[in-house]
Amino acid sequence: MKPVLSADFEEISWLNYKTGNKHIGFRMDVDSRRAVVSIVLDHPDGAVRRLHYERFGQLRGILSESLGEDDWTWQWDGVDEHGRGIGVIYKELGGVNIFRGEDWPAIISFLKPRIMGLDGFWGMVKYEFAGV
Repeated sequence: MKPVLSADFEEISWLNYKTGNKHIGFRMDVDSRRAVVSIVLDHPDGAVRRLHYERFGQLRGILSESLGEDDWTWQWDGVDEHGRGIGVIYKELGGVNIFRGEDWPAIISFLKPRIMGLDGFWGMVKYEFAGV
């Protein structure tokens, strides 16, 4: 994906996508069971995290249009690997394994259009989260 520019026509690190907001991240993860692309809201203040989550809810139509799908899972009360509270909006592809080369085309076909859709979405709405 390195040669693919962002929606703003800039070079971007797709694996370490920077939203410009310290507590809003787009993540891709693949392990021996599944591939996941997610929006992670990890502000330590639960009230601010909730505001971010609700703002994403208000922008759900734009998000769905950018992704070309609406069947993502929305979870307000998640917990990260360190036990901290997070909000997460994610899509998962089960039955794939990063260690099986024959699964790589399916993994890439799953992750690539979704992270690019998130990039396009973020280009349109990032200012909605400024100052929150």
